[in-house]
Amino acid sequence: MVCLHGFTDTWRGWELILPQLESEHDVLALTLAGHAGGPPIEGEITNEVLADGVERAMDEAGFETAHIIGNSLGGYVSLQMAERGRATTVVALAPSGGWADDSYKDALAFFRTMRPMLEAAAPYADALLATPEGRRQATEFVTTNYEHIPAELLGHQLRSAVACEGFIPMIEFGERGDWSLEPERITCPVRIVWGTEDKILPWPSAATRFREDWVPNADWVVLDGIGHCPQLDVPTETAQLILDFTR
Repeated sequence: MVCLHGFTDTWRGWELILPQLESEHDVLALTLAGHAGGPPIEGEITNEVLADGVERAMDEAGFETAHIIGNSLGGYVSLQMAERGRATTVVALAPSGGWADDSYKDALAFFRTMRPMLEAAAPYADALLATPEGRRQATEFVTTNYEHIPAELLGHQLRSAVACEGFIPMIEFGERGDWSLEPERITCPVRIVWGTEDKILPWPSAATRFREDWVPNADWVVLDGIGHCPQLDVPTETAQLILDFTR
């Protein structure tokens, strides 16, 4: 199994569900290229550069194919891996790229707005996250449930977002709207999971192209009252949704 995180995150975005996934699979949780702790992006950013990096990592690990799990940006890349024939199954949690209009600009503007706020908060992360109010502020855009998420993990995610070297180049690439898939090449089983309270990629508008054009026959699971990162929001339920499908 290969797990692919969302924009500005790292492999640790899967930390709360890794024990359950590892109980049934050999798991490779990657940090995508251009992100904190991941390989650098060499040259110009294209629509294929992140998937190229995942494919190299799978080759190095000896994974010809794998169950691919992705959230947000990682969800989009997971479907690119299905296009390449490297996925046994895909479970995509709120994958990016499914907009049918210019609303993708709102999501990218959100990240641009948040960046200076995160840079200002990073030196004080431990103090901010020591309180319930601080942990709520740190998670309000990605989860509805937060009390169970360790402050140390939230601090790591905050600092990693600031350290994401590919932040500006990837935002600029995303603003060109070059999000595309070739649905006829996606032949493996696909499950898409989306929370109704997603504040970054709102349901159902941000899922339009997936539902109508790209993977209309996917197994769709809608989580009432859940936010953008189900693996953090409701980890036990999310792990079960993944394992039930990969079985």
